[in-house]
Amino acid sequence: MKLLHFILIIICSIVSGHLFSQSTTGSKNVALTLPLVTLMDIEPAGSISLDFTAPTEAGRAIINPTANTTKWINYTSAITSGGASRKITAKLDTLIPGVNIMVQAGSASGAGGGTLGTSSGLITLSATAATTIISGIGGAYTGNGTNNGHQLSITISPSNYTNLSASANNVVVITYTITE
Repeated sequence: MKLLHFILIIICSIVSGHLFSQSTTGSKNVALTLPLVTLMDIEPAGSISLDFTAPTEAGRAIINPTANTTKWINYTSAITSGGASRKITAKLDTLIPGVNIMVQAGSASGAGGGTLGTSSGLITLSATAATTIISGIGGAYTGNGTNNGHQLSITISPSNYTNLSASANNVVVITYTITE
C-alpha cells in the first residue's frame, strides 16, 4: 500500500507540473539612441621639451634631440550610418625659423576596438595648414590614457641653417583636431 501511495504522489507531481506550466512568447519595442560622438585628447597632460645639443667639434652639425614618444592620442568616435570617416590633423601655432617640427602617429594599440584610424607616417608640421596625421577613423574607441590609442613621436631638425638663431625656451603649440 505504501508503494502505491508513493507511486501516486510521483504521478500527481509529474501531472501537476505539466498542468500548471505554460510557454508564451511576445515582443516589445525597444527604443535605442546612439549619440553622434567625436572626442579626442592627448595623454598624459603636460608639455614636452626638445633641445638641440651643440657639437663638440668645429665643423659638425648641431645634434638633433631624441624623438619624444611620451604622448598618446585617445579618441572615441560614433559616426552616422553611411557617414564619412574621421581624421585627426595637426598644426603649429608658430614656426621657429630654420627648424622643422615633425610628428608621426604610430599604429593604434591598447584596449580599444572598432574601425581605428591609420597613421599618415612622418609629417612635417606647418603653421599655415593643418596636416592629416591619422585617417580612416570609423566607429571606434582607443582606450584611455598612455599605452592606448596612437603613440606620437615628435621630432625636430634643422631645415635651414641660414635661418637658425640661438635662443632658449621657444614655446610652440601643436594643435590636434578630429574632424570628418
